[in-house]
Amino acid sequence: MYLTRMRLNTARRGAQKLLGSPQAMHAAVLHGFPGDEAAPGGGARTMWRLDRNDRHDALLYLLSATEPDLTHLVEQAGWPTRSDGWETRPYGPLLERLEAGQHWAFRLTANPTFTRHHHKKEGERGERFSHLTATQQTEWLLRKAERCGFTVPPGETGEPNLVLRERQQRRFHRAKAKAPVTLSMATFEGVLEVKDPAVMRQVMLAGIGRAKAYGCGLLTLASAR
Repeated sequence: MYLTRMRLNTARRGAQKLLGSPQAMHAAVLHGFPGDEAAPGGGARTMWRLDRNDRHDALLYLLSATEPDLTHLVEQAGWPTRSDGWETRPYGPLLERLEAGQHWAFRLTANPTFTRHHHKKEGERGERFSHLTATQQTEWLLRKAERCGFTVPPGETGEPNLVLRERQQRRFHRAKAKAPVTLSMATFEGVLEVKDPAVMRQVMLAGIGRAKAYGCGLLTLASAR
């Protein structure tokens, strides 16, 4: 697996189109791979995330089974005259370093949802809803963490060491679909503690939550300071 980072030129019209539509960005990401390389299987999947530090700064992170060729994205939404269009690094060494008890700084954009079951026949799926409030979204992540091989330990205040950086609703049209897609997205930052390295490795390859094709689910780690 490989983790790729690319900075978008937000002043360009192509970048503005991609930033405004998760569907367009999804298609652009998949075009970075020949054939079926964007769908590796085995529990891993191609995922991406956009980090917006401010309105003029946007970073695209991409996790994939093979190294991508993002020449088309650089030409459309980056700086074509620069030689450092994107940076790709092997992901395996980080996964191998995970051990129980370690603390890591993390970032995750997710689509927190829940399922409500009505009086339906056995085997029928319940109706899915989005968590809309900051409290609901934070509690969703804390519950999810327990099944993903990590916890969010208390910070200096005694509360979980977690910040909800951004909350937004994205509405866009999907190809051949009559109704638009609406996603409630939340971006979390904080410090986690590894509890089960094997489970966490699988989660980092498969993603957390739903809407992974549209910029959700990719958990990234950095050294905790």
